[in-house]
Amino acid sequence: MHSFHKEKNFFMEGFHPSMNMSMSSMNPSFSYTFPITGSSAITNNIPTATYITTSNTTPWMNSRIWSKLPQRLLDRIIAFLPPPAFFRARSVCKRFYSLLFSNTFLELYLQVSPRFHWFLFFKHKTKSKTNIYKNNITDPNNNNSFEGYIFDPNEMTWYRISFGLIPSGFSPSSSSSGLLCFVSDESGPKTMLLCNPLLGSITQLPPTLRPRLFPSLGLTITPSSIDVTVAGDDMISPYAVKNLTSESFHIDASGFYSMWGTTSSLPRLCSLESGRMVYSNGKFYCMNSSPFSVLAYDVVTNTWFKIQAPMRRFLRSPNLVECKGKLLLVAAVEKSKLNVPKSLRVWCLQSCGSVWCETERMPQQLYVQFSEMENGNGFECVGNGEFIVIMIKGSDKGLVYDIGRKRWQWIPTCPYAGYDGFELHGFAYEPKLATPVTALLDQLVMPLPQF
Repeated sequence: MHSFHKEKNFFMEGFHPSMNMSMSSMNPSFSYTFPITGSSAITNNIPTATYITTSNTTPWMNSRIWSKLPQRLLDRIIAFLPPPAFFRARSVCKRFYSLLFSNTFLELYLQVSPRFHWFLFFKHKTKSKTNIYKNNITDPNNNNSFEGYIFDPNEMTWYRISFGLIPSGFSPSSSSSGLLCFVSDESGPKTMLLCNPLLGSITQLPPTLRPRLFPSLGLTITPSSIDVTVAGDDMISPYAVKNLTSESFHIDASGFYSMWGTTSSLPRLCSLESGRMVYSNGKFYCMNSSPFSVLAYDVVTNTWFKIQAPMRRFLRSPNLVECKGKLLLVAAVEKSKLNVPKSLRVWCLQSCGSVWCETERMPQQLYVQFSEMENGNGFECVGNGEFIVIMIKGSDKGLVYDIGRKRWQWIPTCPYAGYDGFELHGFAYEPKLATPVTALLDQLVMPLPQF
């Protein structure tokens, strides 16, 4: 096993979120605006950095007080900063800059840092025949660099990030706990790379044992374990009955690991679409078509089984998402022969594992507007924390639904991607400055990858 832990020479354009506060609401003796390099749905054409100070020093900015803060307390404050603010703070002094390499600070960070439920998007060809997200769009300033787009649903802000160390021939396929998994595009045994987008670190997983074309991939990572399941798209004779299989990888802090030694067969004659799987409460889930149903894989028992989807004969563009540990199904409902209005609905799988309960329905007026933009092209959903992002296929338009506030909102267009025959496909992303679980893979002995 070989890990790459170089600090990236990457740019996170827009890591200076706009200040949308009114100047009249601020202390008149000290006012300021930050330079804007990000994109916000609210703020436009804000001037660059402007500083207005008076001769009076406010008590809360007294340097005699702030300069005497204990170092441990100051580190604790910094650990609460969101990533954009943290990377700006690193430019203040040498000590702040070195925090990213301090084991003491990173241990504190892992204990106290709040969770940020973001989304990471990549460009994808609009008329692709598979749901595998081949990211063949590169940074124009670096032809060998992948480019991604981070969306913060709380601030409704976009950032741009490059993946300079990801080799060509790999595409993003899944994410978990601050790590993004890239899988090899070539048919055959699949090679996977775990990447921390903030740090640029890359760790390789051992290749799968069975040759596959575009399989579905499920990933779940905890502070002490890594589990990966690859399913479907077996490369078998075209004249054989297509009985699909899955294989799983596991490693944990106790020293136990299984390198794709756990295999299982999917239910016969299922129509598993290539794409990612969703993890919730010990199981991986993915959609099955014709008619629609949900395939579930129990990691502990190593078994697959089907779950009937709600209103399965009237669903369009069904998507599985995970939010706060619950499995949700998001789909458009079109009962053309019945007196039921078309709508977009959200169902939650109940604890019994077989019953769905409708939890939300898009307001009818908004759905009319949404369906006009979508125009039957379909849509894709990604869930993370309290948020569900719905991106319309074939366009740069999207909605975000806040589950806690029950609020639907249009997403501002990403200013960095541009719509040029491509669409955005996203992954749940929880930014982390440290992912020590990847050190577990160092105990595995593998040949040096040829990138």
